[in-house]
Amino acid sequence: MSRLSTLFDQQKSKVLNVYCTAGYPQLQSTMEVMESLQKNGANIIELGMPYSDPLADGEVIQQSSHIALENGMTISVLFEQLKDMRKTIHIPVVLMGYLNPILQYGIEAFCQKAEEVGIDGFILPDLPQFEFENQYQGLFQQYGLDFIFLVTPETKEDRILKLDSLSSGFLYAVSSSATTGKDTDFNKVAEYLQKLQALSLKNPLLVGFGIKDKASFEAVNKYAQGAIIGSAYIKALSKGDSIEDTTKNFLKQVLG
Repeated sequence: MSRLSTLFDQQKSKVLNVYCTAGYPQLQSTMEVMESLQKNGANIIELGMPYSDPLADGEVIQQSSHIALENGMTISVLFEQLKDMRKTIHIPVVLMGYLNPILQYGIEAFCQKAEEVGIDGFILPDLPQFEFENQYQGLFQQYGLDFIFLVTPETKEDRILKLDSLSSGFLYAVSSSATTGKDTDFNKVAEYLQKLQALSLKNPLLVGFGIKDKASFEAVNKYAQGAIIGSAYIKALSKGDSIEDTTKNFLKQVLG
């Protein structure tokens, strides 16, 4: 049983997935941030691989990616940082990024290395469904890696069901069609999430984009197994001096 499956089997609600950018705020911050997230209540870590053209990311995460790249973060550096990850990190870790750097690294080498260091799955927003099914699905399965698709309020019902059938680990419900970090009116989102809830999806549902505090976290948990927080945490890190103190204070505000 995968770590993600085990988590959702044991915890049916209020699962908190927190996004952080590898190599931010400093190149060597990656493990310190991850350990602080785990210690202070995160259930899943979504580890962003910085990329120069991140389509789904808003200004805050784009800026963190820019800084991480300037710090010298690459996929090779990241895997080196993660080589002993599973000595201290016990919660699921999902890599979020974009296809181009992975193809440059070598897709099978990337999967092999991800399995080796203990990564649980991938979120790759620019990997089309057709390519996933025909080129990569078998490879990800071979290395025991979950793959998480994203759905939006504009995604048609038949496509939602198809992407759910292809996903494993969880399904990522984007709360709006904006980029990350935008304010979201969760009263408007409720109808969309109720529709997803009514579909009897195979996968647990996590909601992302616009969740930033206890109120928004509680709002989406009425309709989903949990939520994903990214920009709000990155913003907090950019203002704080201590990673541990910033993370502790931020997650306390979200979880209460």
